[in-house]
Amino acid sequence: MKTLHALIAFLFLLIALPVFAQNFEKDMDTTMYGRNKAVGKYAELRGIKMYYEVYGKGEPLLIIHGNGGSINNFVYQIPYFAKKYQVILADSRAQGKTVDHADSLSYEMITDDLNALLEHLKLKNVNVIGWSDGGIEGLLLAINHPDKVKKLAVTGANLRPDTSAVDPFVQKAVLATNIKGADSLRRMKNPTPEMKNQLKLMHLLSYEPHIKTSDLKKIKCPTLVIGGDHDVITTRHTLEIFENIPDAYLWILPNSGHATPLVYKDMFNQVVADFLAKPFRKISGYGRFM
Repeated sequence: MKTLHALIAFLFLLIALPVFAQNFEKDMDTTMYGRNKAVGKYAELRGIKMYYEVYGKGEPLLIIHGNGGSINNFVYQIPYFAKKYQVILADSRAQGKTVDHADSLSYEMITDDLNALLEHLKLKNVNVIGWSDGGIEGLLLAINHPDKVKKLAVTGANLRPDTSAVDPFVQKAVLATNIKGADSLRRMKNPTPEMKNQLKLMHLLSYEPHIKTSDLKKIKCPTLVIGGDHDVITTRHTLEIFENIPDAYLWILPNSGHATPLVYKDMFNQVVADFLAKPFRKISGYGRFM
């Protein structure tokens, strides 16, 4: 049991280390976001009770967290965007307050959950911001439910789980942790539901997604593709995503890792807000000189 806990803790630190190095955990631990009894609700959909919160008024904006994350990950984005938008956030399946006891988990399942939430809220379409796994789900939402996405901004998203997309050190560490964790779980007589859930999330991180570049060409909404120049997702892969979406902008942040919405929160909020507010501009021909 101690071994499995250690492995889970290692993976968590591996993913969240840039966050903790900057001491952002204090703001996440003390914020009302993700635990706000005044606005928090559950939607019964697709066999789960999805926890969600809504802030502000205006054009709807869905913000999606990453693997093992929660609503509180966007402590810096919620108050900023709620001034102009109706901000919708949910704890994804098997994460945060949204419990899921099923053995399997996929990005497609989470994406369909989010689509069902939008239908539950009677929203025809929304703008979307997705971070990490949330970026993957944002891409899938735009691919599989194109009518639901008006504009899309993704940071730290990937199409594949291998080293053509993920930094080799990170990919190797995550995969090894998943294998060791699964082995430890098999040796246990009575693993807790929490342990099973953590391994399910690790498995998702290790072996998915599998999105074809040809699928990206189906995305019709204007898209802002974001990454850090030292992200866990390689810059060449972020470029690949950008190049295969018909109407896309690319933003690579210098001196940045994976936690762009936290480490560069002010710049991130401003650039994404400008992208959402302004009409998409096709740039070609002589326009490239401007």
